[in-house]
Amino acid sequence: MARYTQADCRLCRRIGDKLMLKGERCFTAKCAVERRNVPPGHNATSKRRPKKSDRGIQLHEKQRARYSYGMMERQFIKFFAEAERLPGVTGDNLMILLERRLDNVVYRLGFGDSRDQARQLVRHGHFKVNDRRADIPSYLIKVGDIIIWRPSSTKTEYYKTLAQEIGARTVPCWLALDKEKMIGKVLSLPAPADIEVKFDAKVIVEYYSR
Repeated sequence: MARYTQADCRLCRRIGDKLMLKGERCFTAKCAVERRNVPPGHNATSKRRPKKSDRGIQLHEKQRARYSYGMMERQFIKFFAEAERLPGVTGDNLMILLERRLDNVVYRLGFGDSRDQARQLVRHGHFKVNDRRADIPSYLIKVGDIIIWRPSSTKTEYYKTLAQEIGARTVPCWLALDKEKMIGKVLSLPAPADIEVKFDAKVIVEYYSR
């Protein structure tokens, strides 16, 4: 499967905003947007960005969403097609589907500092969903699903450090986290109002509806 292999910070510079792809680093002076907020390959002496057409604005929002969730174009198109198929507002359906991804849920539970790190944890098989090993980041969680760490993963230094820091982390209202046992549960599907995103889903619908 194709995957993005360049620096994540280049994506933030391309979008011109922080996509929170590097976790805590995004809050420090090392953040690429803070240090050099110009697109990759752009003249470093000028921060002026060319004016975008309506089509360019739509593409920009689509790319912002895709980069934020760490998805390739073909996979993102599949999620959009599923959002169109479901009843209701397509833009809202798309946001809910993206939030239901297992790697995103692991990130929202605070088990990873970024979606990228959460995706790696999932791929390495550190979690079980309903007592079954789950190592597919795009797996869609359902109401009532329980996310736990595999017994062997609880012996790692990463887990031990996280267990000490998890108390300071918060989770969205549609999830529950037992911070002592490090167990997450899906209480409900996220409502559009509960989802914190930095893109306009309506504009993405307009992009694919051309």
